Amino acid sequence: MAAAEGPSADAGDSPAGRSTDTGAGAADAEEPSNSAHEGRSGGPDENAAGTARPSADGGHGHADAGAADSEEHLDSGDTAGHPAGTGEGASDGVGGSPAEGEEAATVPQLSEAEAELAAQRALRERIERRKAEKTAPVEAGAKLSGQAADLLAAVRAVESGAKSGEAFFASPAPAPRRVAPAPPPTPAPTPVAQAAGAVTVAPEAVASVRAVLAEGGAPEALAGAVAGVLGEQAGQVLRDDPWQLLSVPAVRPEQADGFARALLGAECGPADERRTAALVGWLLERAAVQGHTALESGAVRKALAEHKVPDPDEAIQNAVAEGVVLVFQDGGADEGAEGDEPVEVLLGLERYALAEESLADGLARLASTFGNEAKETAGWDAGPVPPSAAELVRVVAANGLVAHSGGEAARAEPAALVAVARGAGPRAYAASHSADGRRRVAAAIGDASASVTLSGLVAGTEGPGRDGDGTLALDLLVVLDAPQLDVETAAVLVESLADGTRLVLSGDPGVLSSAGAGRVFADLLAARACPHVVSRTPDPGPIGELVSGIGIGELNQVEAPGKEVVIVPVRDAGEAVHRSVQLVADSVPRAFGVSPAQTQVITPGHGGSAGTRALNAALKQRLNPGPGRFGGFDPGDRVAYVPAPGRTLPGSVVSADADGLHLDCEGTPIVVPKERVETAVRHAWALTAHQATGMRWPAVVVVLPGDAAPALSRPWIYTAFSRGERHLSVVHGVDQALPRAVTEIPDRPRTTRLRTLLQPPAEQPAP
Repeated sequence: MAAAEGPSADAGDSPAGRSTDTGAGAADAEEPSNSAHEGRSGGPDENAAGTARPSADGGHGHADAGAADSEEHLDSGDTAGHPAGTGEGASDGVGGSPAEGEEAATVPQLSEAEAELAAQRALRERIERRKAEKTAPVEAGAKLSGQAADLLAAVRAVESGAKSGEAFFASPAPAPRRVAPAPPPTPAPTPVAQAAGAVTVAPEAVASVRAVLAEGGAPEALAGAVAGVLGEQAGQVLRDDPWQLLSVPAVRPEQADGFARALLGAECGPADERRTAALVGWLLERAAVQGHTALESGAVRKALAEHKVPDPDEAIQNAVAEGVVLVFQDGGADEGAEGDEPVEVLLGLERYALAEESLADGLARLASTFGNEAKETAGWDAGPVPPSAAELVRVVAANGLVAHSGGEAARAEPAALVAVARGAGPRAYAASHSADGRRRVAAAIGDASASVTLSGLVAGTEGPGRDGDGTLALDLLVVLDAPQLDVETAAVLVESLADGTRLVLSGDPGVLSSAGAGRVFADLLAARACPHVVSRTPDPGPIGELVSGIGIGELNQVEAPGKEVVIVPVRDAGEAVHRSVQLVADSVPRAFGVSPAQTQVITPGHGGSAGTRALNAALKQRLNPGPGRFGGFDPGDRVAYVPAPGRTLPGSVVSADADGLHLDCEGTPIVVPKERVETAVRHAWALTAHQATGMRWPAVVVVLPGDAAPALSRPWIYTAFSRGERHLSVVHGVDQALPRAVTEIPDRPRTTRLRTLLQPPAEQPAP
């Protein structure tokens, strides 16, 4: 079998990375899956055992449960290249990406995680200072202020149409900053040591929280998490306001209510202002896990009513007055619209409001940097430039901010741009979402020093370091896998770029969106805030043809004479696991010479009978059996270590000692403390599509059990199917849910403010 290429991955609706192993997690629930059928042409080892019986739709057959059945689909090529198969199967519950935390690498100084935390903290402080210096709020994101009663009156008046939004929100936009000369470069600063200890809480504080939890009947195991969120005075804070327990991600409102009743007794009630404010914050935090940076006030009121809040309007007023949330009217009324026309009012958390406004300001600054002075760089396209990259090079030479979109093959264009720019003198770098992406881009550029991971660049552990003013010491930055940028990361990155720096955001719009809140790349394209270069370079081969069709909502039959695409229909989740193990361990290696270490299994969720947990257990038993003596892991186990939401580092277990679990993550040694292993490390023979974003493998097995159908969407299918370079096998048990997801579920929308903030007032869309 051969292999094919496909684009990178983007999230459709709910981001993962914050949720634990629950069956219906946020990030991967939005990911759809797709499948293709094998053609009846013969393949390697045509005499493999097993028989195939016709299925109900006649498109392909159900395979026997015999030991060689999976191999028959690979070797005899039952249904190669045809994507609309049937087969009923039971899948595991659909789960969000794991709640995995990053640990320090075994290096003499600080780990990448510690350095990244330090860098982000320092940059956020700079963002806050800059926002505080503004004399007026951003035009489309003005924040209501004043007394609590005034705030509530404003919200009600605007929504009801009694007053125009301009009466409360109009304010001039700040002028863009001009170019400042860059100071001479200095070495990158050493990461701040206190960053790693910033979340450390004194044992006395944890003990105080544990006592309060025990008094309220809550699990004492939550003490560390509560103290980490609420700080040194967490015990007293929790006693005064028991609903602060909702600040711990795993706690639900009914659990917090029970805890509050145990502590407060008769004082506790559904209208308690402490309860209602905490609920508003919890709703917005949960929405952020699903990718939203804000929610419509009507949706918040409805959700509050479902939690038995007697007066949702008063609850919102209280939450605003307490500073729990901010109120926004984005997109104001059109000039010709009636003055009493209702407008949309949004509620948002300050952290995301600050990030979106800072990001919009920074992007506008970069976009307005170059005018006639851009002629100084017009010589970029004077030398040899690949024809496919010529347009991108010309546009970037004349603009400070450029968007570029295309599939996997189109990554060669920004790589050529970086190579051309470095040849002309500017300090140019390409930043990728993953280490795998960094290696692929480095090979395309022909210079390993020009390629970095985005996290390493921001943390200062990779790339050019920073100038004396703290900005990144570069002239051109190309960010690949741009759909994976969440709004907070993007804000930190843009704030790190000096005036005069060129920024190119490049990615595949068809993949899953970021695991974090926001949809930066999609909002930038929708706002048309900068030139947009669309690649015309197609992805080659049967996989490229299949994925390209999925991208436009078509699940087509493709010719796969080399068995690049193979469909293995299954009837239930047990058979799906059985087939997947056969494919990885036997069929793919024998037919294509691709080892199990080079084959990745992708499935919609973590839970259920055919999720990542079940698949990893079966694959471990076959490929690296052992007792799991290191917290469930053995030396040689294939694992995924997540240093931050949305980032997955593939690796393997080396050993364990008193310091923790020792991993080798693509050549980088990492030690995960014992207390973090359960949440930070997973077996990784099988991953979710969100975890697989930004990475590719020679062979990929996509598992679609029957109960995965609700999780499927076009971006999920597009992402999962495009991870394979040479071969794609689809273990297919979702019947017609697959073609339906491709044609009818293009994406799950996210509520964000960035698009409106990027658009001039006259162009802002009506709500």
